[in-house]
Amino acid sequence: MDPEKSEENDVDESSSSSSRSCIVLSGGGGEGRSGIPNVILICRVDLDTNSLSEQPLGRLVLGTDLPYRMVVHPREGGLICALQNSCRLFGWDNIMSPREDNQAGEESEEVIQELKDVGQQLALAFNPEGSVLAAGAEDGTLRVFEWPSMNSLLNESQAHSSVKSLTFSENGKFLVSLGGPLCRVWEVNASTAVASLSKEKDEMFASCRFSLDSAGNEVLYVAANTERGGSIITWDTKSWKRKESKPIEKNSISAFNVSPDGKLLAIGTLEGDVLILDSTRKQTNQIVKKAHLGLVTALTFSPDSRCLVSVSFDSRARLTVIEKKNEKRAYYAGTRWWILAILFVILYVVAYYFLKAKGIISISLS
Repeated sequence: MDPEKSEENDVDESSSSSSRSCIVLSGGGGEGRSGIPNVILICRVDLDTNSLSEQPLGRLVLGTDLPYRMVVHPREGGLICALQNSCRLFGWDNIMSPREDNQAGEESEEVIQELKDVGQQLALAFNPEGSVLAAGAEDGTLRVFEWPSMNSLLNESQAHSSVKSLTFSENGKFLVSLGGPLCRVWEVNASTAVASLSKEKDEMFASCRFSLDSAGNEVLYVAANTERGGSIITWDTKSWKRKESKPIEKNSISAFNVSPDGKLLAIGTLEGDVLILDSTRKQTNQIVKKAHLGLVTALTFSPDSRCLVSVSFDSRARLTVIEKKNEKRAYYAGTRWWILAILFVILYVVAYYFLKAKGIISISLS
């Protein structure tokens, strides 16, 4: 929000809220000479026009460092990016107002010493309160810290062959790490593993997310791929047993997320499609075929669950507005009644001329 405008008495907060919604994007071409810069962008989300701003509000170039993974703190300002040899904390002011040469340096970032020179981190996650940070490395090491003190809570060097995904439970009690053939459940305060969730047959786990179901109970979703396509597995968070395994898509799942209200699941595929599903029945509510030219690398819902942004190797970010279920039903219901009415009129006319031709109906003028 513009500090000067915020002081004006005539600012309509309700009407300006959508124009102040923003999204953070990061990526680039790495160390090579691809011509694609390694950057962090802050873009405006305009829900009135269902679009992302072409000109970013903030743009920070990172030189040769590719921001491979990213996590935004849920309460305080700033984000953490996992680079090749370190993890660094960036403040919003640093991204919005970078140095004159537009290069990230020691003035605009804080290197997290506990995650420096410990290998590439493939997964980062904060607990909902923002008081615990988890980092999963390419070599399979799982590290959990208090935030911002960085006091170590867990350092497990053989958690997985490689950590692919991390998610905290809604109350922050549990952390689930995914890598290789299994998921492991960790009790954060006890700093110990309490369960292992194994795959079945030819399943390959791809991503995991905690959420709440329609009854308010906490569930764990795991996106998996098989030779037949993708599926969503639902786990009970008390017994840590499978509740359901639902085949979703013939194509493999490359990205997965859950809406903040827990009602929707989002899937991105290797072919560039984006699917939005009802979390209860796992039925597809909305599909965007060829949303991207290549595999979808990440998905995120807006905080109000009204829209979804997907990104891909095609260097594009796409905003998809969530179709409201009631509006969709009303549209189909209205269309159905119009079709029935037209069919009734056609049948009536055909029946009339048929009966007239048979002499059953006659018209006399007097």
